[in-house]
Amino acid sequence: MTERPENSELVAALRRAGVGRVDDSALARSMYSSDASLYRVPPRVVVTPREAGELPAVLGVCRDAGVPLTMRGGGTSIAGNAVGPGVVVDVSRHLNRVLEIDPEAGTALVEPGIVQARLHAVAAVHGLRFGPDPSTRTRATLGGMIGNNACGSRALGYGRTSDNVLGLDVVAGSGERLRLGDVPGAGAQSAVLDRLRGLVGERLAVVRTEFGRFGRQVSGYSLEHLLPENGFDVARALVGSEGTLALTLAARIRMVREPACRLLAVLGYGSMAEAADAVPAILPFGPVACEGLDSRITGVVRERRGPDAVPPLPRGSGWMLVELAGTEIGALRATAQRVVKESGCVDSMFVEDMALGDALWRIREDGSGLVARTPGGEQAHAGWEDSAVPPERLGEYLRELEALLSGHGLFGVPYGHFGDGCIHVRIDFPFGRADGTRVFRNFLNEAATLAARHGGTMSGEHGDGRARSELLPHMYSAEALALCSAVKDVFDPDDVLNPGIIVRPAAVDADLRPPQVVPLKRGPGLAFRDDRGDLSRAVHRCTGVGKCRADNTGAGGVMCPSYLATREEKDSTRGRARVLQEVVSGKLGPDGWRSEALHDVLDLCLSCKGCASDCPTGIDMASYKAEALHRRYRRKIRPRSHYALGRLPRWTRLAARTPAAIKIINAAMRSRALKPLVAWGAGIDRRRTLPAFAPVTFRRWFASRNGVGGRSGDVVLFVDSFTDAFSPEVGKATVQVLEHAGYRVSVTERPVCCGITWISTGQLDGARAQARRTVRALLPHVRRGARVVGMEPSCTGVLRSDAEELLSGVDAAAAREVAAATRTLAELLAETPGWTPPDLSGVAGIAQPHCHHHAVMGWTKDAALLKEAGADVDRLGNCCGLAGNFGVEKGHHDVSVAVAEQQLLPAVRRTGEKDVVLADGFSCRTQLRELAGREGEHLAQLLARHLPDKEG
Repeated sequence: MTERPENSELVAALRRAGVGRVDDSALARSMYSSDASLYRVPPRVVVTPREAGELPAVLGVCRDAGVPLTMRGGGTSIAGNAVGPGVVVDVSRHLNRVLEIDPEAGTALVEPGIVQARLHAVAAVHGLRFGPDPSTRTRATLGGMIGNNACGSRALGYGRTSDNVLGLDVVAGSGERLRLGDVPGAGAQSAVLDRLRGLVGERLAVVRTEFGRFGRQVSGYSLEHLLPENGFDVARALVGSEGTLALTLAARIRMVREPACRLLAVLGYGSMAEAADAVPAILPFGPVACEGLDSRITGVVRERRGPDAVPPLPRGSGWMLVELAGTEIGALRATAQRVVKESGCVDSMFVEDMALGDALWRIREDGSGLVARTPGGEQAHAGWEDSAVPPERLGEYLRELEALLSGHGLFGVPYGHFGDGCIHVRIDFPFGRADGTRVFRNFLNEAATLAARHGGTMSGEHGDGRARSELLPHMYSAEALALCSAVKDVFDPDDVLNPGIIVRPAAVDADLRPPQVVPLKRGPGLAFRDDRGDLSRAVHRCTGVGKCRADNTGAGGVMCPSYLATREEKDSTRGRARVLQEVVSGKLGPDGWRSEALHDVLDLCLSCKGCASDCPTGIDMASYKAEALHRRYRRKIRPRSHYALGRLPRWTRLAARTPAAIKIINAAMRSRALKPLVAWGAGIDRRRTLPAFAPVTFRRWFASRNGVGGRSGDVVLFVDSFTDAFSPEVGKATVQVLEHAGYRVSVTERPVCCGITWISTGQLDGARAQARRTVRALLPHVRRGARVVGMEPSCTGVLRSDAEELLSGVDAAAAREVAAATRTLAELLAETPGWTPPDLSGVAGIAQPHCHHHAVMGWTKDAALLKEAGADVDRLGNCCGLAGNFGVEKGHHDVSVAVAEQQLLPAVRRTGEKDVVLADGFSCRTQLRELAGREGEHLAQLLARHLPDKEG
């Protein structure tokens, strides 16, 4: 990415104007070149203001220099209205305060960067929330929601954002400060408002006939609010203007009370079109939400996260989720019965357990990411993902839309806000073909004609942006569009604010990112089989939906621990993916793998794999980081920690050969005089204490004992280096539990290693050699019918997934056999006939699942086992922060601690002395010992402690 010489002048001007955080680095420009849309528009400068007062200063500089200015909140715009070629202003980092809450009036005054979920957390003490709730509410900002008039599932009951904005404090593109509606200082004379009033007054007929025809008409400007009969409400008219008219400094918004009761009626239909036909019969019952969910979406969830990830559903190929809310559950049940009777559904179920309801809503809310790949593995794109028609026309429109897709040879999975007539769909536009862009453009124009014919709109909530602004002539007359242009000129006469959006639009096929994607299949360290061996396809899985910027830990999520610790875009999965996309496309130079931008963006990645399960698009940043390090350092000098920590299993095996040496090594690591030298040599932080070697390794102990016969079958323990050298007590407990369950336990003849430390440091050639030896050692046991049981979750995860990615040919086939036979302890016990867990009644505490356990194997079997045994254990989300070698390495200590402070350490402080702290991961137990002074316990140890005495 080449630097523009005039950037230094722009940066200097912004700093002279008092703007603090100004960044024109290749890293910043790469990260902010895209949002969640199809478009790539690198900015010249990224500004992260600390105070709202900096926004007028930024605008002043841009006006003087003639540089475009684009506002950005969570960066989740699917229409491309949060990217721009000039200055991009990210308000989410600092302008994120709740300035006031008035519980009696039910209002709040907020800054534009406040995330909706954060607002809900602050307002929850008053029983309040903001009504509209887009699926991105865990990372969408109120400023962004105001920008595109966000709606979400429950807008049916609570209205759009524009229905809930009571006042705005803004700066018009002209530089004039406007305080509109219920905000401090409102009511002053304004030249802008005087001109606006006169302009609208001359064209009342156009406004009355073309704007605000139905609820989801978001495309264009919402000029209906400027009608005299609507009180000339300029604040509401600015909602949905996509940052093209004014900059928001603060907003007064209406809050709503949480209902006392909710009930979810799930209605099954033969097809999504049949579900859409039923909407007019359901709306009279006053649902808060009425959402369409396609069976192909739930199929993706089952495939990626296992069959237990989708709750039981009624019969059908498509479902309607109809939420009712009120004060009395009996009345809701009666209403739900009437809904079913009138809906024409083939099957139904009622959900009163909101935990189950939330699981269904999460599937619906992850829709855009889940359908980002077709069943055939093609990338599916936004572009026509947000059209809306009056609800009574929805069924017919949906059938014609699917016929249009078929006619163009395209595929898409429709879902969305059926109660509002709004359809979401991602489509496999063939951008890899020579005619792909032409197919895209032709389809959009025909789809726009179709939507307009049904009285619909190009956008129902995402805004027009770069994706649809050019299509507005399909639904608006030339006179209406001229009026929009005139309104733009009143507010922003210099066309500085987000030019090319809504008015004087850029072409829908300009600045498209997908046609710039270059395949990259040369010399990968990993196979990337799910991406056809193409690293470029892999990193372009990220569509920018930004779930990695959300705090998902309350629901047991892990992604993304580094972002939660720093709140910097570069430390999010999305930020990393964007820079990797620039690297593989050649935008960061001929050798982007060694660029400073890529190093900076990957440095704080913990390789936790949380994104592999938590990101709806299936991103696996741990694998991408391993590949990036492999390409950067292959056959070159590496950081010292790669040799010391990345090859740790090799050093533990050498130490185990000479037991007498273990005492010397442990003494050296405890020595105050030698510790600084050891830390320097190993590339670790001096504040870290290296774990002590056990006097007797697990393998040595195992060889000294006599095994027992097994009625339940054979198990071969995968003896990882950590359990063997540092935590043999975990291995002993595992053997005790397995033998009590009736298994005959064995280990491989020689020590083996999965290669996890080589993988995490990007030494993939070494990892490949380790994985090959391990698979070949385990395969004979597997073919004799034995199950492989892993004790260390990260190593078990390698056997289940990464080993096959490292290997090829017959070795890859063997790795698949081993993976199919590999179990966690809880998984094996759950499938053992006749086994019942020991009584854990009275056991209470917390559990910190290892990140790889969560991401690769899932922790549901562990949770079910503990529940069946009677234990009262709360599962924590997020990562412990140590993450193998990450938290030990020099430069990572502070972030490692900050990650631990997100969930783990506060939870430990709340536990009693007798409470259990479950942590199967060696790194998790190490973090607990170092930062909290608590000993973590493996599940095997907990079970072994409570086994009944053996008879005889």
